[in-house]
Amino acid sequence: MIRINCPVCGLRNETEFTYGADATVKRPAMDEQETGPWLDYVFNRDNPRGWHKEYWHHVQGCRQWLVLERNTLTHEIRGCRLAREAAE
Repeated sequence: MIRINCPVCGLRNETEFTYGADATVKRPAMDEQETGPWLDYVFNRDNPRGWHKEYWHHVQGCRQWLVLERNTLTHEIRGCRLAREAAE
């Protein structure tokens, strides 16, 4: 079981969270006219091996969105912070 150290609630089991999305994907500019960038944004995702940033939602706790840096091979978590702080 993965244990996530929520910045608000402390150390919790992964069952309190849901996976949100890849936190490295950037949305195209709203005035982007080409379909390619939008198709990539909506449909195409990498399947990384190793360290990766992900959005997770603490649905059974503080209900905050978090950014986790997680190793996709070992499930080790190296960092966890609030998503609103990660965007700054």
